[in-house]
Amino acid sequence: MNGYEKRTQDKRNQVLEAAFELMSKDGGIENLTIDDVAKNAKVSKTSIFKYFGSKENLINEVFKYFLDKIGNTAREIMSKNMPFEETLIAMTQNKINHIKKINKQFYLDLMDFLTRKQDNGLSLLMDQYTKESYSIMLDLFHRGRKEGKVDLKYSDEFLLLYFQSIVEGISSPHIYERILPYTAQWTELLIKGIAPSK
Repeated sequence: MNGYEKRTQDKRNQVLEAAFELMSKDGGIENLTIDDVAKNAKVSKTSIFKYFGSKENLINEVFKYFLDKIGNTAREIMSKNMPFEETLIAMTQNKINHIKKINKQFYLDLMDFLTRKQDNGLSLLMDQYTKESYSIMLDLFHRGRKEGKVDLKYSDEFLLLYFQSIVEGISSPHIYERILPYTAQWTELLIKGIAPSK
């Protein structure tokens, strides 16, 4: 990447961060204005239209940016090759930390945007994100089995459903706001639930 491309990418990321902050803290998509994004990003409105084309494309890119950040952090955690319990705690903390950065309206807007707009690019990204999340979790379960921390009687499918249902449960704002201080205990209970019987 040459100097011009790097500056362009940095500016794009600046705009994405500003739009993400406005969408996740204020009124979601409905109250998002290009004027506010330009002001927060310290760029001109012309630059925003040059990089993204329209407000709708900007919103689309913000959702992609958010999902990419979660995925990148999860890959970094897995690459550290920590023991199963430490990895699971770090993965749980990662998910909670990212969810904590958004408000309920952002999440609802994301889901609505995915279904209402039927944007193939964003839908494909969501599918890819889901598949990659499952792949990462399966790698983690296999690591846990090798370490003797996950009972062999539980199938991959069951483990994925078990964790998905729990993570979706804590994704609810009235839960994740209160569970954050208990991440280690919560994860310990999860681990005990799938550990081999002694």
